[in-house]
Amino acid sequence: MSLEDTPARGSPADWLQHARSDLCLAQSRPDDEAILLETLCFHAQQAAEKAIKAVLVLSDVEFPRTHNIGTLVELLPADVARDPALDDATILTEYAVSSRYPGVWEAVTEDEFQNALAMAASIVVWAEVMIAPAS
Repeated sequence: MSLEDTPARGSPADWLQHARSDLCLAQSRPDDEAILLETLCFHAQQAAEKAIKAVLVLSDVEFPRTHNIGTLVELLPADVARDPALDDATILTEYAVSSRYPGVWEAVTEDEFQNALAMAASIVVWAEVMIAPAS
């Protein structure tokens, strides 16, 4: 992995703060129909991604610049307790880039949005539990 592929470290708390911010944005569903579910799913994906990266930083594991949740989950050390949501979290990866552009994917349904939101929330809580003892 080259230096340009490695993001700035930051602390686990910094990463978790950014994860919480993205989760709040994903949860703040206004009545305005101009806000696309795809955009909210992007923030759900970002929340999960940053939460996992917070745990990787805590574990002193280097990780590449990637939005691929599966890649990040694979980097988690074997001794890290796993939330069951991590097993299915790879589906969030599609919300990182492709779903944010028109014509690439079908519109996100309400059920898909709720699933993405629940998964991201679970992963953020998992990261909070992992990081709390280290704070």
